[in-house]
Amino acid sequence: MKAERRADVVWKGDLMSGSGEIVSTGSGALSNLGVSWAARTESSDGSTSPEELIAAAHAACFSMALSNGLAQGGHAPEQLEVSAVVTFEQVEGGWKVATSALDVQGTVPGMDEAAFREAAEQAKDGCPVSGALKGNVGMTVNARLA
Repeated sequence: MKAERRADVVWKGDLMSGSGEIVSTGSGALSNLGVSWAARTESSDGSTSPEELIAAAHAACFSMALSNGLAQGGHAPEQLEVSAVVTFEQVEGGWKVATSALDVQGTVPGMDEAAFREAAEQAKDGCPVSGALKGNVGMTVNARLA
């Protein structure tokens, strides 16, 4: 079994002064999202960036992996609040997606802080988006119970 997902983008102009638009996604959940170099490196001004979309994907994937791991261990979470901050920085030779820092606060009855942190580390290492980033992007997770 495999799942394919699609996104369509139109770009006009050169990198520095041009702009683009994520015109559609296969699910219809995202459309008409502006993208530009300035949104990546300066102020977003209502546009998005590939790095913001990676952050959203990483936070969503991690929350699913952690929820599953906790439930399989007998501690289904009531709630997980997850954020991801992805850095895009200039390095020798160009620009790089350098880090993804996950932060999670969980409401998990019957679980202690140390066990929650361990489950979060396992989810960070096991989530498929982490797998796509592994070896190229530094990843951290800060986990705490509510």
